[in-house]
Amino acid sequence: MRHPRTALTALAAMLIPMGIAAQGGKIMVTQHLESQRSYYGAIAQQIFDWAEVGYQEVRSSELLQSELRDAGFTVEAGVAGIPTAFVASYGRGGPVIGILAEYDALPGITQEVVPVVTRRLDASAGHACGHHLFGTASTGAAIAVKQWLAASGTSGTIRLYGTPAEEGGAGKVYMVRAGLFDDVDVVLNWHAGDRNQASPSTSLSNKSAKFRFTGVSAHAAAAPERGRSALDGVEAMNHMVNLMREHVPQETRIHYVITSGGSAPNVVPDFAEVYYYVRHPESAEVQRLFERVVEAAEGAALGTGTQVEYEVIHGIHALLPNDAVQRAMYQNLVAVGGVSYTPEEREFAETLSQSLPEDALSLESAMEVQPYEFTRSGGSTDVADVSWVVPTAGLRTATWVPGTAAHSWQAIAAGGMSIGEKGMINAAKVMAMTAVDLITRPDLVAEAKAEYRQRVGPNFVYQSLVGDRDPPLDYRRPAGGNR
Repeated sequence: MRHPRTALTALAAMLIPMGIAAQGGKIMVTQHLESQRSYYGAIAQQIFDWAEVGYQEVRSSELLQSELRDAGFTVEAGVAGIPTAFVASYGRGGPVIGILAEYDALPGITQEVVPVVTRRLDASAGHACGHHLFGTASTGAAIAVKQWLAASGTSGTIRLYGTPAEEGGAGKVYMVRAGLFDDVDVVLNWHAGDRNQASPSTSLSNKSAKFRFTGVSAHAAAAPERGRSALDGVEAMNHMVNLMREHVPQETRIHYVITSGGSAPNVVPDFAEVYYYVRHPESAEVQRLFERVVEAAEGAALGTGTQVEYEVIHGIHALLPNDAVQRAMYQNLVAVGGVSYTPEEREFAETLSQSLPEDALSLESAMEVQPYEFTRSGGSTDVADVSWVVPTAGLRTATWVPGTAAHSWQAIAAGGMSIGEKGMINAAKVMAMTAVDLITRPDLVAEAKAEYRQRVGPNFVYQSLVGDRDPPLDYRRPAGGNR
């Protein structure tokens, strides 16, 4: 048996070169990203201008694929039955490190790149959640790691996942279900935000559906008795669900939008549609609450003499944290630091901040890194389903003026100019540096996997909340368009 001191000496001899390799790798990836700052900024701006919604991000997806092919990646497009989804890989052997990229915009919200409310008239959607920055930074990080792997001859595989339709379409769920993450060791991701943060976190589980009511059309004045209003069915359902809010767990969130309610007041509408989200921290509770919403719809149809059917659009679990990888990511974020403003950027931020709540974070907080502590997001993300099949970690950087909420015009405004670009490059650096850590430190990968196994339990089998349905490629198209 080897003497303990001898064993420790041998381990130290291994770790010293590994540490040197990691440090050299981090320098290389950050230098690459810094040198390509303007180039990646232009890519993000192009995706920002296109503002393509979920499952319709044809040009955005093709642009990122082209960049990865040109950089030497092997790209498989149209994966998991989704035309705009892709997987780009480079390297040999393990570990396999995945990086997620999103690029879908939000419908119905637009804004010019100015610090006051100014609707963009040439678009019907906008990047109010910063996914133009998300996809570009992730692509840049993957390319930076590839350059280091090629230059150093280091074993390992970097893989970029192009994941469409995060905003309600759950693109990653279908990619998980297709087994695209089965051989991955660790997955990294990030998100646009109003602060710099890399703490372990969780989110809300979420299930959505479109409820479609059909009735009988008639002249609303001359023959109302002949009609059965599909809109009455929608309104009755909404009323019952709103009454239900008094009798649900306090962490529950239910929201809806009427996507079709008729076209003319003097015509009893024979079709109407309402789109619902049901959220809760626990997936099992979301399922129970969703069934109650379905029962409300059925009761509404019975009471209004209409018929109802529903289509589940997406279902996602709550995010599963991984402290081991998060700590490594946090250390890299501290090393990279926050965002400092030029005089012009500060003037922009000061003007924009006048539209934010009085208790919003100070502008100086954009330069700070938030403390390492467990957090719970009030939103939902399909990154969560990835986290239930492979250890996953993420961060946020200050791409928006501190105090800005996601899905707001303020997020579009700052995310479309140099403030957003600075946060984007910082995020790319942190992900690339963390990938270098994982590739050069087998102990970190092993620790992440051990923590994952402990969290999911010995008998865990992943099941998606969307069942066996195909990806809802038309979920962003106007309601009733196929009638």
